[in-house]
Amino acid sequence: MSELILYGHKDSGHACKVALALSLAGLDHQTKPVDIWAPRDTRPAEFLAVSPFGEVPLLLIDGVPHTQSGAILLEIATRFQCLGGDDPRSLQRGRELLMWEANRIGMCLPQLKEAQRVNGEGFPPGAIEWLLGRYDADCANFAVLLGDQPFFHGATPGIGDCAIWGYTQWLAEAGVKPTDTMQGWIDRMQGLDAMKPPASFFGG
Repeated sequence: MSELILYGHKDSGHACKVALALSLAGLDHQTKPVDIWAPRDTRPAEFLAVSPFGEVPLLLIDGVPHTQSGAILLEIATRFQCLGGDDPRSLQRGRELLMWEANRIGMCLPQLKEAQRVNGEGFPPGAIEWLLGRYDADCANFAVLLGDQPFFHGATPGIGDCAIWGYTQWLAEAGVKPTDTMQGWIDRMQGLDAMKPPASFFGG
């Protein structure tokens, strides 16, 4: 079995995506918290040595660093044949969901969450309204992508569900509400045996 070490933080939705994937797949791993609120040059030296931007998540697989949450999720799925990586069509589905999440709902929600944290300070006029408009459009497409299945990969969750979970877990913190369809999926995700709150994944 490969040695897996995940560097992350409970406030990073991107790190939560990877932590959830490892948990759903039942892959043994170590977790090392990195304080994302501290100056980058104060972060662990061994982490900075292999993380190009000093950002989380970083997953070491047998000592080889892997960065960017979407790329890590694909690596987990294909290397360990899990979460949709064991079937070509499900893997294609996962790729498409990862791209959608990164460019749509995974773009607006982190910014809305940050806007709430800083009370809009530093956001140019109209930016928050624009992000809210994107979120409304994303909610409609969320329903299209999910269809009548319980999860985005069908009967069981896959890497696409992990990616979309990253920031939809913090809708209240982003100042937005879920649609009924979204809430149903959130409830099913929260009911998974492998699901944990961010603080349990990373401590603190």
